[in-house]
Amino acid sequence: MKILTIGDKASRFLWDFYDESKLKEIDLILSCGDLPAEYLSFLVTFCKGPVLYVHGNHDESYATKPPEGCTCIEDMVYDYNGVRILGLGGSMRYREGTHQYNEREMDRRIRRVQSKIRRKKGFDILLTHAPACGIHDQSDLPHHGFHGFLDLMDQYRPRYMIHGHVHMNYGYNIERTSQYHDTTVINSYEKYLIEL
Repeated sequence: MKILTIGDKASRFLWDFYDESKLKEIDLILSCGDLPAEYLSFLVTFCKGPVLYVHGNHDESYATKPPEGCTCIEDMVYDYNGVRILGLGGSMRYREGTHQYNEREMDRRIRRVQSKIRRKKGFDILLTHAPACGIHDQSDLPHHGFHGFLDLMDQYRPRYMIHGHVHMNYGYNIERTSQYHDTTVINSYEKYLIEL
């Protein structure tokens, strides 16, 4: 299964210079948030599989104009052809606005979704907007990662954690992929392709 992960910046390669061959082999698109709703709606039109998304901290407009034809998987475990995807969007709270959480609020969300995880016997992909604490995150509050994501990876050992929020152009030392125990952590900024 070929999975295209996207986040934070619409890819000109896919949007401005689109041709049908670019998504022909893609089975699933996972969005980590902070993308125009029109972009997701465009991609789902040309992809043979679904576009699943979580919210970024700049996705307030989705409340009145969500991406058409796409599926929000916030606070659920979505099963696509046997691949279980847990969605937990949002970032660390640093201002007034939606899709922002302090550590305690994110922990509450994680506790509420535990029964869904147990029913699905775990999950294969953790799809988030923010990174996990200490993995691809930054020292400033807006880009600090959540401890709760580490706990989820420790407990369930998913194959992948896919996040956005930390742009690759923030500095020369921004990592694209890392390994945390059994989990490959991917910064999905703009686009990244994985195969299961």
